[in-house]
Amino acid sequence: MPSNVPPVTVTAPDLRAPHRYIAIEGPIGAGKTLLAQRLAERWPMRTLLERPEANPFLARFYGDMPRYALATELQFALQRTEEGRQAAELLARGDAHALVTDFIPHKSAIFARLTLDADEWPLYQLLAERIAAADAPVPDLVIHLQASPATLLTRVNKRARSEEARISETYLRQLSDAYDQFFYHYDDSPVLTVNTEHLNLLESDTDFALLIEHIETMRGRKASFVKAL
Repeated sequence: MPSNVPPVTVTAPDLRAPHRYIAIEGPIGAGKTLLAQRLAERWPMRTLLERPEANPFLARFYGDMPRYALATELQFALQRTEEGRQAAELLARGDAHALVTDFIPHKSAIFARLTLDADEWPLYQLLAERIAAADAPVPDLVIHLQASPATLLTRVNKRARSEEARISETYLRQLSDAYDQFFYHYDDSPVLTVNTEHLNLLESDTDFALLIEHIETMRGRKASFVKAL
């Protein structure tokens, strides 16, 4: 006997990234790289990740910031210029894959303004402007990760990178404040600010799903996500 009940249509989830280019930013220990890698697993995305270990001045910088700040920041400015060109090349391929990065080129100025003295800062600005890639792409969305300085320091110590052994909570507080000020004024891309203090985006599928929902439903230029306890 034929049934009058229509067949159930199962719609496959849309696995396409909601944005062509997503960048993740935040202070040291915020979880940028791990989140970028997990987003790339969730959606068909290419990753372009920073390589701080490629900066030969970094370990010496953490041991003596005033002495090595200028060399360190200029080296990073060079690296991020090249990474900006790589991002442009990846996006120009025209394939189905979106791009996720764990940086924006502007971050060089955040660190440099914090660490350079009054005489070095104008010199850095002049040189950084001359080496900047004019064709660096602008993200369709920036995810700005936050956490308390104490939490950031705990995460930094847990990953036990030798070059980060001398990072202090005071420095992380200053860096967090610098990031907050930067993104308060930043308007090149929409920004989703995410407080990760009580979010486990690496190991908790529930927390990760909450973030995905906020990314997919975000409207406007600025939004915030704080997990309710």
